[in-house]
Amino acid sequence: MNKISMTRRAFVTSASAFSLVGASGLALPYYSRASQRPAFTHGVQSGDVDAASGMVWTRTDRPARVMFEVSSTESFANATRLAPLDTSPASDFTVKRLLTDLAADQDIFYRMTAADLADINAVSEPIVGRFRTAPASKRDIRFAWSGDTAGQGWGIDETGMKTYATIGKHTPDFFLHSGDTIYADGVMKDEVDLPGGGKWKNAVLIDEKRKVAQTLDEYRAQWKYNMMDRNVLGLSAICPTFYQWDDHEVVNNWSDSKDLSSDDRYSEKSIHVLAARAARAFHEMTTIRYEPAEPGRVYRKIAYGPLLDVFFLDMRSYRGSNGPDMQDTMTPESRMLGEQQTKWLKRELANSRATWKIIAADMPLGLVVWNDGTKKVGAEAVSNGDNGLPKGRELEIADLLRYIKNAGISNTVWLTADVHYTAAHYYNPEKAQFQDFNPFWEFVSGPIHAGTFGPNDFDMTFGPELKFIKAPTAEQGQNLPPSAGLQFFGLVDISGATEQLTVRLMDRDDNELYKVTLDPVRSA
Repeated sequence: MNKISMTRRAFVTSASAFSLVGASGLALPYYSRASQRPAFTHGVQSGDVDAASGMVWTRTDRPARVMFEVSSTESFANATRLAPLDTSPASDFTVKRLLTDLAADQDIFYRMTAADLADINAVSEPIVGRFRTAPASKRDIRFAWSGDTAGQGWGIDETGMKTYATIGKHTPDFFLHSGDTIYADGVMKDEVDLPGGGKWKNAVLIDEKRKVAQTLDEYRAQWKYNMMDRNVLGLSAICPTFYQWDDHEVVNNWSDSKDLSSDDRYSEKSIHVLAARAARAFHEMTTIRYEPAEPGRVYRKIAYGPLLDVFFLDMRSYRGSNGPDMQDTMTPESRMLGEQQTKWLKRELANSRATWKIIAADMPLGLVVWNDGTKKVGAEAVSNGDNGLPKGRELEIADLLRYIKNAGISNTVWLTADVHYTAAHYYNPEKAQFQDFNPFWEFVSGPIHAGTFGPNDFDMTFGPELKFIKAPTAEQGQNLPPSAGLQFFGLVDISGATEQLTVRLMDRDDNELYKVTLDPVRSA
């Protein structure tokens, strides 16, 4: 590919994600066109980018042949043309592919054009996106993370999902979405009365968001709804998204034992049927890589140069039933990650030569998340709330933390979302009931566009210390709308010169709430 002709930050200069797309010349997904021409309906996405490859995605409005061009210059001079791919109703007209043989540390521009399969001469306007490949040498890295999009009935208002635009202003190398990427069980209304007066108006709403998702098409529609927001589209066009999932991609707090028999919203009562449909939609509508060894797998590692490996956990698919979580021995029922994922994580952490190992978890380790929040019973996350020695799911985490210590694995940092507020936790074995581990940090962020809740209680099994928190006050109450401003994301910067890792916790108005810089532990 040609040498790059402009810097990444020069490519993006305006203040909002919507403007970012327009200013850069990247095409928006809606055009003025004759009705017979195919159209791209929901923008472009990239994701799971490493030093030599990256996934790209788009969707057409009909069966179409999608032509792909790839270039290292915005002008697409001497672009590489790839074999076309066809869209069909079987995948809801989505198409995604892995771009390979890319140069490291390079801006990559990709362009798609669609031809109608029924009239191959009817061709769409092109649509363009960009991403940057991971470096092969030590350079500065910046990425963002958050979770929880369009939850609790808070949809796309006139402002839109502003936090996505705020993230875009920082031009991160990638955005890590920590789960609850959609709210398939989050019914929306046109208007919501706000405490103290006033109304929240969902300016954009589709029929599929007025009910819980049950069919495959309804799950797909949850994704397409989020992509109707200009800020989401803008960020996706210029920044790769690395996805993981949690519960709301299916239904709240789902596990194998989820009982929907008394939930009148659902005519489909099988959690297994719903989870299968949701998983298919998740893989169709995102840029997550395909794993031949286990099609549909979510856990994976993304190597992002010599300074960073990211380990994505799936704390949902392999868990035992949500219950008291007080088992004394580790069994399939008491596990959260499952035996195979745990073996994989240990092996990949031990083999990692990256300075920093980010463990992307869709749920926090030391916060109590109840399966039944009203009655405060049952474990939904890792902690069981008894503040004692490890039991239930805590046994699996204790085993993992002990292994990390004994194997001499250094510089692990945990990132998560889920609880709908932002916080910094330092896990100190001197304060813990289980002490056979090295200290580490966990940072919590989110929601990105959903109700704000919290704070949650600590469980002291692993000795978490609260270093910072921003959550609703008792006076503010729970389930605050995005307009209240308590929407959060995190920024991580790794210095190519010093290898220090700096975490900043931010709000949607781009205020820095907390900052800490961590020095890497050097190998002897």
